[in-house]
Parts: sequence; structure tokens; C-alpha cells
Amino acid sequence: MSKAEKTRQFIIEKTASLFNTKGYTATSLSDITEATGLTKGSIYGNFENKDQVALEVYKYNAQLLKQSMFRSFSEEFPTTIDKLHAFVAFYRKNWQLVFLNGGCPLMNAATEADDTSPLLKRQVTISFQEWISKISQVIVQGQKNRELSANADAEEYASLFIMLIEGGILLSKTTGEEKFLNQALDRVLNIINKELNIHPS
Repeated sequence: MSKAEKTRQFIIEKTASLFNTKGYTATSLSDITEATGLTKGSIYGNFENKDQVALEVYKYNAQLLKQSMFRSFSEEFPTTIDKLHAFVAFYRKNWQLVFLNGGCPLMNAATEADDTSPLLKRQVTISFQEWISKISQVIVQGQKNRELSANADAEEYASLFIMLIEGGILLSKTTGEEKFLNQALDRVLNIINKELNIHPS
């Protein structure tokens, strides 16, 4: 990496939690300089404006979540049911860390970007589309392996899982009560085990 690329990456990493916790609109240039220890001139020397910093930070945060979550779908878990169970377990195990860093970056950015930033909104849309696509692919593979019901609409179930989990995160983060996320995760597990699994458990 060049010196300029290293500086850009430094700014992104140092402000990742800040943007996700304080908000993309509320985070000021002064907040960015305080978090990085750099001058305003240095920030603007590497990014066109604060919105560009926010966009790159979102991409960084979303990529970290994606990498962690998609490990659930790796070869480490041999069957499709194992993969889907690992996906649910990821949220069960990591909810505290997610909340400490401001919550789900996709949901946080989606809430703000809807009215304030078309570019950020588009990036969030891409993230959700990738998420739905990945889960759909896992379900389709499970159907090919004759593990999951062939009649199931993979994209519909993938979207439902996301809606349940994001809703659970929202309620738990707002109220401070873990039970709402756990209820959502329990419901997702029930769908996997009772509706999708060819051999219901």
C-alpha cells in the first residue's frame, strides 16, 4: 500500500465504530479529527468530503460483518442444516459485540441513508441484496443435496430470516433486552428445522 492508501485505511479503521455508534449524519469532521489525531487538511487530502469518509466507513463495517457472518457457510460446517444453524449461532454469540459497536451497520446506515444520502442508501441496498443472495444460494444447495424441501422459495426464506433477525436486533438494541433477538433467532431456527428440513427435528 502507498502512504496515501495507508492513511485512508487508517482514517477508515479509526472512525468505523464512531460512525456506526454516533451516526453517519451526526458524526462531524471534528469528531473524525479527534478520533484519528489528524488535521482537517489531512482528512480532506485523502477524502473529497465527510460523506465520502462515511461511505467508505460503511463499506468497511459491512465487509467485516459479511466476512464474519459468511464463515457460517464455509466448509467447516458439512451439511446445509449445520451451516444454517451456524448462521443463527453467529448472532446468538456475537450480539454483545455488535451492540457495543453501535449495532448492525446495515440497519443503522439504512435508517439514516433513506432520507439523507442516496449514495449510502444504494450501498446499503447492495449489502442487503448480497446477504439475501448468499443465504438463498445456501438454501438452493441444500435443496440440490436433498436436505431441504424442494418446494421452498429460497429467496423468500432468505428475506424472511433477515427481516426477523434485523427486527430482533432493533428491538433488543432499543430496549436493552436480549430476549427480543433471541425470540427472533428461535423463530428462524424453528423455520429451518420444521419447514425447510426434509427430516424435521
